[in-house]
Amino acid sequence: MGPLSPLVNTLRRTPPLVFAMAVLATGLVVASSVLVKGIRRGNDTITVTGSSTERITSDFVDWTVEVARSAPTLQASYQELQPEVQRTIAFLRQQGIAADAISRNPIKSEKSDVRDSRTGVLQSTTFTTRQQIRISSPEVEKVAAVAQQIGELVGQGVPLTINDPAYTRLSEKRVDMLAKATRDARQRAREIARQAGSRIGVITQADTGSFQITVPNSTEMSSYGSYDTTTIEKDITAVMGVTFRVE
Repeated sequence: MGPLSPLVNTLRRTPPLVFAMAVLATGLVVASSVLVKGIRRGNDTITVTGSSTERITSDFVDWTVEVARSAPTLQASYQELQPEVQRTIAFLRQQGIAADAISRNPIKSEKSDVRDSRTGVLQSTTFTTRQQIRISSPEVEKVAAVAQQIGELVGQGVPLTINDPAYTRLSEKRVDMLAKATRDARQRAREIARQAGSRIGVITQADTGSFQITVPNSTEMSSYGSYDTTTIEKDITAVMGVTFRVE
């Protein structure tokens, strides 16, 4: 039958399952070739996450205390409040807080009625007048010390509500930390590209990730970022996702 006869006879003797497996194997080879080409076309960029962590010291503090007085009339509650406010401000000044660091928020008042639970008849009315005193200062250590001492006024009868100081850091530190995180991303991308026998080129995209300001040595992480104000010393961490061209 000619030169092709042995091949034809062989194919005729090949079991159908073996023939099908051979066709499938050929198809897989072709498919693999297409997949690799697709990956190579997609790998002309690389995206790396960079981070930077640093211990910082707060350079500003915001702190409030509230004075409140209650009396049977609004006028009486206001009149009784004023000496206590002046007494609190005098204490702050004696402790070395600068006058321009102290301010007063607007006075607020509220009315509370007490009625008989069965008849609803009004039994008494009390008016409470409040005023917040705010301390905003770059003298962080001094304010922190005064916050530890102001409880003395409570012991002397001043009706104070004492809030925790909020220690913050000015915003220009954020820019510096993001720049450091970008440099860290570049270093990581270079190492990855070197292992692949390539090198990185220009940045094609940069995305700011989470920005964390936490108490020292904290393991707290939030995808939305966090901003601790409870401590003077803090750890600040910036995260950047950077995409580089691969050459």
